[in-house]
Amino acid sequence: MNSFISPSSDETSAQRAELARLVEGAVCGDGMHPTAIEPLHLIRCATPGEMTYGLHKPALCVIVQGGKEVRLADELYRYDPLHYLVVSVTLPVAGCVIRASSDEPYICIRLDIDPSLIAGLVADANPAPAPEDTAGRGLYLDRIDAPLLDATLRLVRLLNNPKDIPVLAPLAVREIFYRLLCGPQGHHLQAVALQGSQSHRVNDAIEWLNRNYVEPLRIDELARRVNLSSSSLHHRFKALTAMSPLQYQKQLRLQEARRLLVAEGLEVSAAGYRVGYESPSQFSREYSRLFGASPVKDLARLRSTA
Repeated sequence: MNSFISPSSDETSAQRAELARLVEGAVCGDGMHPTAIEPLHLIRCATPGEMTYGLHKPALCVIVQGGKEVRLADELYRYDPLHYLVVSVTLPVAGCVIRASSDEPYICIRLDIDPSLIAGLVADANPAPAPEDTAGRGLYLDRIDAPLLDATLRLVRLLNNPKDIPVLAPLAVREIFYRLLCGPQGHHLQAVALQGSQSHRVNDAIEWLNRNYVEPLRIDELARRVNLSSSSLHHRFKALTAMSPLQYQKQLRLQEARRLLVAEGLEVSAAGYRVGYESPSQFSREYSRLFGASPVKDLARLRSTA
């Protein structure tokens, strides 16, 4: 498990308090709120909640107030104010707000990652090259430093000055990701962005799986598609995602099946077939293994707590 202790310097405390005030003034109630700055989202939650499952697109997340746990496969990441989480590749994860109240709600700033922006920054800034054998996760935590926090605060301040957003927001976003690339774990982000690197090729395989998760998975064909050997694909894929390609595909299928059950009201067998399962019993077994209950019981529990 990865966790951190919150910093407490006067300067960072003041910046944290200002960020909290800015977010509270920009949102109306709990939830994830888009903003006038397209990649920027503001998240608020006044109560701790149960673990929720979803597909996390590449993004930077900075907690301003409260605390959260994120689960990737069997790994648990816990983070709290003024530490950041980076998701560099699309990952099926589970998340749970663990510290929040009406007086001090959970507040998080999410900034979506544009791969073309990262690639351009790598070309322009020429940071230290990422080691070819980099095997870090496509999800990592780190302590936010003063330059990154300052750039984040300046970006959020722009929400109160809409006329400045078209000119200044792209500069602040660019600076934020530059700071990430220059940070202690920036090589993980760089490795995924570099055309031709093994991490970039694995990311191509991840994106292909996200588009084609219903199809039968043939590792040899997928490896040829992204120009890797089957063994390299398996090794690098697991290094980035903490899952094998097959386990990743199962997570995609099961999360989509759950969405179909809840949002579209499909019957259990129909949801299983829709996402690629031919055996209802196999679907029910794997669903229970991931969500802790059979599809019927899980759906009843979700409806009772909605």
